[in-house]
Amino acid sequence: MKKTKIYLDTSVISHLDAPDTPEKMQDTVRLWKKLQRGGYDLVLSEVMFTELAKCPNPKLDRLLTCVGKLGHERLGTTKEIEALAGKFIELGILKEKSLEDCMHIASALVSGCDIVVSWNFKHLVNVRTIRGAKVIAATEGYKDIIICSPTMLLEGPEDD
Repeated sequence: MKKTKIYLDTSVISHLDAPDTPEKMQDTVRLWKKLQRGGYDLVLSEVMFTELAKCPNPKLDRLLTCVGKLGHERLGTTKEIEALAGKFIELGILKEKSLEDCMHIASALVSGCDIVVSWNFKHLVNVRTIRGAKVIAATEGYKDIIICSPTMLLEGPEDD
């Protein structure tokens, strides 16, 4: 059986160490434990690592240590990803100032992910972006993708 392929954006990684938002941090840690048990193929992009590098130490070191413990595909930035990210701006789904968010979705689409996981409700986990991603996936020949929060992947008692 094929594993579900998941793209994690920067907000998920950064909430592994976010005591100022304890509920999000708790759900992120629960998701991380679920991911460590396997059953998923993970994709992380160069955009995510660039954004993550803006975290101060020692938080950055802790987060990179956590990332290093999970097997993942590291996806570099390509012309295809850049062009696809531009479509989100051209169609008015997101604005130019949200280019990195567009790059996250484009990276997930290009790498064939099933799900984008994010805590970014303003730009990613919202009806407008979700609908827009579906339209772009369909018109540009990519498979359909789900955009959701970490909490939505926590399905049962085994996740506690």
